[in-house]
Amino acid sequence: MRNLNPDFLQAFALVCELGSFSAAAERLGLSQPAVSLQVRQLEQRYGLRLLERVGRHVLPTAAGDDLLAHARGVAGALAAADDSMARHAGGVVGRVRLGTGATACIYLLPAVLRDLRRAMPALEIVVSTENTGDALKAVEDNALDLAFVTLPASGRMFDITPVLDDPFVAIGPPDDDDPLPAIVSPADLAGRPLVLFSPGGNTRRLVDEWFLRAGVSARPVMELDSVEAIKELVGAGLGYSVLPGMALPPGALPTPPRARLAVRPLAPPLARTLALVLRHDKPLRAGLRATVAALLRLAPAA
Repeated sequence: MRNLNPDFLQAFALVCELGSFSAAAERLGLSQPAVSLQVRQLEQRYGLRLLERVGRHVLPTAAGDDLLAHARGVAGALAAADDSMARHAGGVVGRVRLGTGATACIYLLPAVLRDLRRAMPALEIVVSTENTGDALKAVEDNALDLAFVTLPASGRMFDITPVLDDPFVAIGPPDDDDPLPAIVSPADLAGRPLVLFSPGGNTRRLVDEWFLRAGVSARPVMELDSVEAIKELVGAGLGYSVLPGMALPPGALPTPPRARLAVRPLAPPLARTLALVLRHDKPLRAGLRATVAALLRLAPAA
């Protein structure tokens, strides 16, 4: 016997428990010779005597006692595996790996994840913050199940579903000597110190293109990956920025709350589109299907 057969371990453990080959055979629905053969094959595998008869009972030897402990551990592990797979088959457990941008992670996902946790308490959701390019590569490599990212996104293996548009706004210090106008154009920000997202992501690319279309070159004095850090610096009077509107919910205050940011719409308008991206061959198991449905509910009502 080259490979250890869990059925043989089960038969051996039952003989030890019941003290009888015939009783173990009856419990297993096998013949007594079949159970004896299974135990004998275990003994041949290890070259050891595992059972001995004492009076009318069959008892494990010292080696048999050690094997019995392992056999019980194997039986427990197999039972746990069966239970785990049954819960997966019933759609009550699973894991979803989601990649998204930092701003969406802060301002959109908490409510979505809370509702998913209530609906599917056993569902494990692993969230990572990625720019669009990195998230798409991870979906392509099946390192992520789903991406919720800023368009554009392309790839022949992807299903791409736009979900919502997020208009950009300009922000500035609240007590500026040269306040922002009521509607901000690229020219209004020319010459002002800019605090923008770091290059490389679609959000920063959209902002740069907005300036370029107006013939203005954006020259930031600071480039950061954190939307909250950008808001802090602008609120402290260290510059101006162009941010996705979802990062400025009504009543939002920077820390410390001594100052409210000046928030203005843009002219011409600028918006980004957030979309769901999956591989088109990705199986939509229960957890992933529920996550997709929850994110699609972020779309505005028609």
